Amino acid sequence: MEKRILTCEQVRSIDKRAVDEYEMPSIILMENAGRSAADLIRADYDKLAVKRVAVFAGPGNNGGDGFVIARHLHNAGWRVRVILTVAESQLKGDAQTNYRIIRHAAIPIETVDVADGTLKWTELVVDALLGTGFSGEVRSPLDELIDKINDSGKPVIAVDTPSGLDCQTGWPARSAIRASMTVTFVAIKSGLVEQTAQGYVGNVVTADIGVPKELIDKVAAGGS
Repeated sequence: MEKRILTCEQVRSIDKRAVDEYEMPSIILMENAGRSAADLIRADYDKLAVKRVAVFAGPGNNGGDGFVIARHLHNAGWRVRVILTVAESQLKGDAQTNYRIIRHAAIPIETVDVADGTLKWTELVVDALLGTGFSGEVRSPLDELIDKINDSGKPVIAVDTPSGLDCQTGWPARSAIRASMTVTFVAIKSGLVEQTAQGYVGNVVTADIGVPKELIDKVAAGGS
């Protein structure tokens, strides 16, 4: 894809207009995002000996993307564990739907209290904890979890933006994921190219989620 840089607000506008004006169901956008991210992960990490991956998922759409990634890697023969950082009751909308799908599949779903063992087990971490709406500081217990992921020494794939990094300003919280690769959707968010973000984003790649090019072009040009 073209390396287009847009603000977080522009990308949110594209997502909303894709649903409202172009009649794209939001769950299709989530499916496309997760599948594209899984394909990029496989392209870069298919050389792993055992292909063990741990997907750390939060409550929002970022977590929903993580559930889709988990399903597609599982279908590709990877050994997948999902670490759900919130109660099931906190999952809503498309994220809840995709959680229900993986719950019916043979994908282990774990809680944060076993994260230490899972980080020893895995070869690769997918960070689907906090999405592009994050700003400020990461609250407990996620701040401790992010520190554990960073300290594990395992390569980390961040979904859309590394958790703990403000995608608008590029400013990291005290606890922020240091990713090996960031798979961002629609366009590179402007904060990801700021100097303050460079120790956190790793290799930034853009994944297609199926939004019509005309809509992206309109918003990029400032048009309606």
